[in-house]
Amino acid sequence: MRVAIMQPYIFPYIGYFQLIQQVDNFIFLDDVNFIKKGWINRNRLLISGEIKYFSIPIKSISQNTLISQTIVHDDELWRKKLSKSIEQSYKNAPQFSKVFEIFEAVIFSNLENISDLAKKSIGLVSDYMNLKTNFSSSSSYSNDQFLRGQDRIIDLCEKNNATQYWNLSGGRDLYSNDDFLSKKIDLQFIDPYLGEYKQFSSEFEPGLSVIDLLMHVDKEKLAMYLKPKQSSI
Repeated sequence: MRVAIMQPYIFPYIGYFQLIQQVDNFIFLDDVNFIKKGWINRNRLLISGEIKYFSIPIKSISQNTLISQTIVHDDELWRKKLSKSIEQSYKNAPQFSKVFEIFEAVIFSNLENISDLAKKSIGLVSDYMNLKTNFSSSSSYSNDQFLRGQDRIIDLCEKNNATQYWNLSGGRDLYSNDDFLSKKIDLQFIDPYLGEYKQFSSEFEPGLSVIDLLMHVDKEKLAMYLKPKQSSI
């Protein structure tokens, strides 16, 4: 059983989906504190030809509130403005109509908190990319939030009978291989592959929201962008 655990991000970059493809069960870590100016409610796209952040407005931003309890601003104006901005910036992209439909299905949904909105964005993109991974959320398991860091991750792995725990390469300094092996869990990491594709910019800009990739690459060719560089700890 291969497991990965990550906070839910709004339309994350392709490396996030490369991690999803590697595992049988992907757990959204949604019962930890919301992080200001992180990737939970914002990401980057080429807006009017320039790299800019787009964000989902939060009613009251607080780092003492769990991601699953962080409420999205219910004003319809930001949704319309964001939709219009993306439409104007990507309307000439070859895959615009199909991908814009996914984008609007997320931002115009009636979901109240950022956790569910981000999960929806990841789920719809995963379906579009034909990923077969099972999704669950840490908040759905028994109340073990008192565990922190690696201990919480190992606990969630054990609850899912994990034999392997997969993470992005940035997590190498967070975990002890010996501690995972003591629980009979093999620790694995991926180095994301940020392959080039044609964008609306003179030079390729890697690591943007997956929306940019989907707008430009034919659905049948997406598989080549889901193959990360792999390495164990």
